[in-house]
Amino acid sequence: MMDGSDTPRNAANLVLLGPPGAGKGTQARMLEEQFGLVQLSTGDLLRAAVAAGTEAGRAAKAVMEAGDLVSDEIVIAILRDRLAEPDCAKGVILDGFPRTTVQAEALDGLLAEIGQGIRAAISLEVDDAAMVTRISGRYTCGGCGEGYHDTFKVPSKPGACDKCGGTEMKRRADDNAETVEQRLRAYHAQTAPLISYYESRGVLARVDAMAEIEAVARELNAIVAKAVA
Repeated sequence: MMDGSDTPRNAANLVLLGPPGAGKGTQARMLEEQFGLVQLSTGDLLRAAVAAGTEAGRAAKAVMEAGDLVSDEIVIAILRDRLAEPDCAKGVILDGFPRTTVQAEALDGLLAEIGQGIRAAISLEVDDAAMVTRISGRYTCGGCGEGYHDTFKVPSKPGACDKCGGTEMKRRADDNAETVEQRLRAYHAQTAPLISYYESRGVLARVDAMAEIEAVARELNAIVAKAVA
């Protein structure tokens, strides 16, 4: 699955792959706590760089204000700055970047410059039909934010929140079957080459993301424990 023989051992940099709803955010936060790694999502990186007013952040702000997509070069520059921060010394969990093989190659180039590499690329594997059911059935209490599901977690009293008793329930506009199916198709089309890219480099690991959160966490912990050793 992965040998890591040519990967520098001074930082456990990981890539977390998975479609919307696969649980990347939840699992990344657990890995942060367990191993002292830092989760880096593209959106958070961009916002922080813009707020800090770094050179790359100013470039990103100008592009975003013009309504354009931030280039790979700018994202890599922002990532280079972030990796230099002391809290990233143990390694990072990259969530949302890279999305393409071109970005993966650029990331490898950046890491090579600082004597590091990707220790593991973890693909959270999903069943598309089950994911549509999982995501399109979600809703939350408008009062306290408690989460519910049409099938898996319904309130004890129909229409009333178990936690606060509120009766206003909300659904995200994009949590409908058609939109979820489109997002999954786009993810697979975009990510399939990236999975092949990391597989060819011997650092790909696959995890069944349809299992219970605790089971997924155990499998991820085992993979990451080897990566940080």
